[in-house]
Amino acid sequence: MKPGIKKRMVIYPLIYILVGVFLFFRQRKMIYFPTAPEPHRYAEEIIENEGESIKVIVLNSGKERAIIYFGGTAEAVIYNAYEFQQDFTNHTVYLFNYRGYGDSTGNPTEKGIFSDALALYDQIKERHASISAIGRSLGSGVAIYLASQRTINRVALATPYDSILSVAQHRFMIYPLRILLLDQYNSISRVKDIKVPVLILMAENDRIIKKRHTTRLIKAFPSDQVTAKTIEDAEHNTISDYPEFHEQLKTFFNTE
Repeated sequence: MKPGIKKRMVIYPLIYILVGVFLFFRQRKMIYFPTAPEPHRYAEEIIENEGESIKVIVLNSGKERAIIYFGGTAEAVIYNAYEFQQDFTNHTVYLFNYRGYGDSTGNPTEKGIFSDALALYDQIKERHASISAIGRSLGSGVAIYLASQRTINRVALATPYDSILSVAQHRFMIYPLRILLLDQYNSISRVKDIKVPVLILMAENDRIIKKRHTTRLIKAFPSDQVTAKTIEDAEHNTISDYPEFHEQLKTFFNTE
């Protein structure tokens, strides 16, 4: 065997292992991008759960109907406050700061975020005749989880995925991510437990969540349960800048 071939037989597997180790230990930093606290004058609710304090911004307090909003991986949910307050005048809206985001304590993980979402629901359920959920990007997996575990009236998902595992596996095909990935957000596996109306909003030029991942999620729902709309010209991070995004949400929730 030529020396060059023998050398490559040692170097390539070593590179594969080193990159795999790097991805494993950095994986949560590639999923979560916590946002800094932003000063504001809106009301807040604190959820004490598992030793962490989760700060939730509250809009339009005292309404019979409620909406919980779960944001994207690098989203400061406070920036939705003004428009959501106007969009959902008949709802109390709860903007959920994940662990480590805004003024919430702790470090974000799938298990922790799911637990906090349930804790918020359980804390507010007696105040409202109905509770719905909106999830954007990363938050779509949280909204789907909540809807699979609690009584949710309606669910809207913006730029959602079938699972984080599926998205990651397409990017890192040579690694067994089903084994390595700690936070998989397997939304498609929870579709069977959701029986309420679902709205899915896609960005036409989404380069973060490829269309195949959203389409697979859509097809998992019965066709008469889900309404799917594409916001033309929008990208993954700009979809909420388009008036149609807000009109679709308002129509969906204000015609309950």
